[in-house]
Amino acid sequence: MFLHLDLDCFFVSAHRTIDESLKNIPVAVGGRSNLNIFSTQKEVRRVSENSGAFVSTILTNEGQKSFQDYFVDENGKIRGIITTSSYEARGFGVKTAMSVNEALRLCPNLKMIPPNYPLYHELSQKLFKILEYEIPLVEQFSIDEFFGDVRGYLKEDEVVDFAYYLKKKIYEELKLPISIGIASSKYLAKLITEYAKPDGIKYIKDEHMDSFIKNIPIGEFPGIGKGYQERLKGYGIKTLGDIKAKKNLFYSWKKPGIELYNRVCGINDTKLQQHRDKKSIGIGRSFDAIYDRQELIRRVIILSRYLCFIVKKSNVNPLTYAIYIKYESKIKSKDHINVNRIFNESDFKTKMRELFLKNDTHKSHGVIQLNLTVSNFSDEKSFTYNIFEYEEDIKKRELSNKIQQLRSKYGIDIIKTASELKENLLRKE
Repeated sequence: MFLHLDLDCFFVSAHRTIDESLKNIPVAVGGRSNLNIFSTQKEVRRVSENSGAFVSTILTNEGQKSFQDYFVDENGKIRGIITTSSYEARGFGVKTAMSVNEALRLCPNLKMIPPNYPLYHELSQKLFKILEYEIPLVEQFSIDEFFGDVRGYLKEDEVVDFAYYLKKKIYEELKLPISIGIASSKYLAKLITEYAKPDGIKYIKDEHMDSFIKNIPIGEFPGIGKGYQERLKGYGIKTLGDIKAKKNLFYSWKKPGIELYNRVCGINDTKLQQHRDKKSIGIGRSFDAIYDRQELIRRVIILSRYLCFIVKKSNVNPLTYAIYIKYESKIKSKDHINVNRIFNESDFKTKMRELFLKNDTHKSHGVIQLNLTVSNFSDEKSFTYNIFEYEEDIKKRELSNKIQQLRSKYGIDIIKTASELKENLLRKE
């Protein structure tokens, strides 16, 4: 049997663990694109010691800011997007991805809170440790979702009582409400959790599964996105029952179709992924349209500095660098390069500046978003680097490591390289 555990309204629930006045009232956590990193004002900015695959990494002091300081910009405009809302707020129509402005119109008494990522990660880690102690095999699926495999550990008639035991233990130790779905396979357990919410437990036996899924819309099954939904509807497939009735069609689509069919039917869906390695690391920001190319280059360099810090902290060596530029009027430009160098800040900034200049193909348009990403992480022991540049790369890496140590101690802005200082001077001229 498999358990799927999903923390209810996690970000809101996390704040309620440290502030009981937030209980039983409409509350929402909202996020803003952190443009603070582009500010010329001095401020200590650090990377969370609790950084991980599921949380924001770069921290200023968002968690301590008031509504006015965090959500209201210099022009008096309310900014931000709803990340999580309480069930009390959802009763007014407040939803994830809604603008804070719209949420406040729907619910004038809504309590808006800036995000506190270190708190979320700390609670997530504590929950993982509880589950590791109680369940033989555990997979962390996201910051607030977990799978547990109890096959051979519990009898079928024991699993529901065990789920209630877990739920009680989690609330007593962490003060977090959690919903649990139970089934004989992973993704059916995840589907069932949606019917256990809020703060409940639901178990569907194999003999009742066909009737349970028969009329569930395909959009409710984990992993079926909007594009795939439209494709399936073109074949007259609207429910999970329709999927189960069309085995030959899905098997004709090879791996993606076979995998989806098997998940819906609970076939060969019993493997937990206990270690989830990062495949890429990125950083990006959205902002009001900027036409000044020198300012945009300055921002690329700053984003590069922050991304370098995260890469060094993650102890990886990326061989692919990518940039994504979004303009007004929904115009986009993106590109990547492959390198065989030992990663260092100086070369990375140079490459990202070149990538921006090469791909800024709509200079009459304002840019509203920049994203930088690194991927294709190498194994130093097995990868062959450019032998003619290897010694120089080692020196640059040593310098980057020393800079990293200083930034870890005094903040990411304590040292700026010559290329960044040059861009700052050019911008002022």
